[in-house]
Amino acid sequence: MALLIKNIRELLLAGEDMGGKACGRAMAQLPAVRDGFLFIRDGSIDDYGTMQEMDPGYARIPGLETIDAADKMVLPAWCDSHTHLVFPESREAEYIDKIRGLSYEDIAKRGGGILNSSRKMHQAGEEELFRDAMERLHEIMSYGTGAVEIKSGYGLNTEDEMKMLRVIRRLKENSPLSIRSTFLGAHAIPMEYKKDPRAYVDLIIAEMIPRVAAEGLADFIDVFCDRGFFSAEDTDRILNAGLKHGLRPKIHANELDYSGGIQVGVKYDALSVDHLEYTGREEIDALLGSQTMPTLLPGASFFLGMPYAPARKMIDAGLPVALASDFNPGSSPSGNMQLILSMGSILYRMLPEEALYAVTLNGAYAMDLHERLGTISRGKKANVLITKRIPTYSYLPYAYGSNKIETVILNGRIETTNK
Repeated sequence: MALLIKNIRELLLAGEDMGGKACGRAMAQLPAVRDGFLFIRDGSIDDYGTMQEMDPGYARIPGLETIDAADKMVLPAWCDSHTHLVFPESREAEYIDKIRGLSYEDIAKRGGGILNSSRKMHQAGEEELFRDAMERLHEIMSYGTGAVEIKSGYGLNTEDEMKMLRVIRRLKENSPLSIRSTFLGAHAIPMEYKKDPRAYVDLIIAEMIPRVAAEGLADFIDVFCDRGFFSAEDTDRILNAGLKHGLRPKIHANELDYSGGIQVGVKYDALSVDHLEYTGREEIDALLGSQTMPTLLPGASFFLGMPYAPARKMIDAGLPVALASDFNPGSSPSGNMQLILSMGSILYRMLPEEALYAVTLNGAYAMDLHERLGTISRGKKANVLITKRIPTYSYLPYAYGSNKIETVILNGRIETTNK
């Protein structure tokens, strides 16, 4: 199968030597090809360049499909590296509690939040979970997401965690999106273990991790390392056990306080540390020189009315930054990465170029997919977006309330057309 996109106003993030991630000042330098073409063959990016450089022989390829992208932009599909989109029900009742003044921690202490979803997860069937999650995947794809990481973590016992991970595996098998799976048994401490949290950590290490690894159900392991959840010591133990079973860490860290989670993540070469609302000089210094991607989740801070992570300080210090949706029913009930792109600029004061890197290449890095996704490069998977007619790429974060994506192409096939 061959697809030719021609007369592209600007082909964004196009290059062959862009590395696995963009850091610091480099995030402000966005490579682009004006008046360009993109040639896709057998699901991969085969060639690109200016219209003057295009091989006229492409027009003679049997069965070639051609798209005229005059006055439109073409760029990599969004890479959303942090979601919880397999969940049983929405939690708008808790949303009302937040409006009335209850905090995220207040709701969690009384058995709401994650524990609320855990109770409903126990009752939910796999078919129902799969069907609802597929609908969410179709929705986020329509906004331009081409790769997504999905976590477990609403089971909080061995069987229900395995149930969630089986659903994620089924999503991988049935969706055109590139999907990564993360085991998050350490998402919250179940009510029955509140007086003995260490016993629950022991259960995760002795029973859950070996079963998850034996069935090949997860790519990564995660821990919610924060005040009121899992300590740095707990996190250390769980990550150490996960690594012994081949599960690379990704960590929820420093959302509610200076938890030490960032430092533990760096110690274990975590692929990413996520949230990071409470990040100071010590945490930034720990990340500098590491291979760990700081991943910010503005949707959660916005929805919960919490502080925003210091993105500008991170980038100015030379760090890379990724942005992800944190799509979940309690603290960020949206997987719209166009909105997250806008939040990057509006709330974090990121330049449009920086925000675009954060939702493409750096998001791909946070899922260990940067060698296949995140840029327009020869040989990479053809997960690309064609915008509607827009004046500049800065319009993408600027027009925060509309869908600017016209066509979504995944694995070289047109999946969604928004006209």
